[in-house]
Amino acid sequence: MSPAGSEEETEQSGLSEAGGRPAQDQPAAHHDGHRDRLRERFAAAGADALADYELLELILFRTIPRRDVKPIAKALIARFGSLAEVLNAPRRRLTEIAGVKDAVALDLSIVAAINQRAMRSAVRRREVLSSWAAVLDYCTAAMAHESREQFRILFLDKKNALIADEVQGTGTVDHTPVYPREVVRRALELSATAIILVHNHPTCSYRSRIVTHNTAETLGRSAFLAVA
Repeated sequence: MSPAGSEEETEQSGLSEAGGRPAQDQPAAHHDGHRDRLRERFAAAGADALADYELLELILFRTIPRRDVKPIAKALIARFGSLAEVLNAPRRRLTEIAGVKDAVALDLSIVAAINQRAMRSAVRRREVLSSWAAVLDYCTAAMAHESREQFRILFLDKKNALIADEVQGTGTVDHTPVYPREVVRRALELSATAIILVHNHPTCSYRSRIVTHNTAETLGRSAFLAVA
């Protein structure tokens, strides 16, 4: 039987249990070298040189510092289908994956929020009709991964610059109510001279999930279409 305190003395002397070697001299774990190589590839060649799960690994490195995160990243992609779906997944569903704790799920949600905010800034104070691709990219990032239908309105000024971006209503998985009177009222409150109406289709698969800006589909054949 080991004398009392021997384990504590060994730890204090800096010796590991594996052969009595100093802890600082232990070889680095294999995944430590993998992390360095992945960071170097990203620094040298950019995001296009990495697969989606590898970009996800780069995020996970910061929240999970002492573990091989490649299996976690691959499991997340496999469960949700794409990198975008992972970042926009509800935090409670993310934590269903082994190794994903609350802190990891929160970090992924923060990345998604930063991405949406950056896209929003790309269309604010800019002539929207001259940057239509940016508008669609922003709406897709903001809405395409929602689990329920949303009806969103982009309010524009006389120069077609964005005044406000608001979710007017949230419905079910395949329906959301739209009230033309409320749309007009809000447009008048903001002194908007033009609006863009957008809603999403949550029931589509992630590969074909879309947002639409078709006013006829959004509002039907109301008289308001002449104003829009």
